[in-house]
Amino acid sequence: MPARRHASQILAVEIVGFLAIIALSWANELYGLPSLIFGGGHRVNWPESLLETAIITLVAVPVLLLTRRLVLRLHYLEEFLRVCSWCRKLNAGDEWIPVEEFFAQRFDTQTSHGMCPACLAEQKGKLRRAS
Repeated sequence: MPARRHASQILAVEIVGFLAIIALSWANELYGLPSLIFGGGHRVNWPESLLETAIITLVAVPVLLLTRRLVLRLHYLEEFLRVCSWCRKLNAGDEWIPVEEFFAQRFDTQTSHGMCPACLAEQKGKLRRAS
C-alpha cells in the first residue's frame, strides 16, 4: 500500500511540526527566549503555556485529519490509468503503450484477444444487415 505509506510520511512530518511548535512554546515559557535574546526579566506563566498547548492541539487535530483525507484521495486518483480514447493505448510514465504491452511489462502477464457477448451480438447484427 504505497499510498498509505506516503500518507503516513506526510502526517509524520506534520506531527513533528506541531510538536516542534509546542516544544518552542514551552521553551519560551520555561527559559524566556525573548529575555535571553534581548535581555530583560522573565516570569513563568504555566496557565498561558497550557492554554497555548491546548490551542495548538485543537488546531493540529483537524489539520491532521484533513491532510490524511486529502493525501489518501490524491494517491487514489493518481492510481488511475489514463487510456487514449482513440487507440486505447495506456499512459505508462512518459510513453503511450498498447494494453497488451502494459500487462506484459507491469504484471508479466500474457494477453489474448476475445470478444465479449455484447460486442459479438453487435457484430453479428452488423453482418446480417450488411448481407
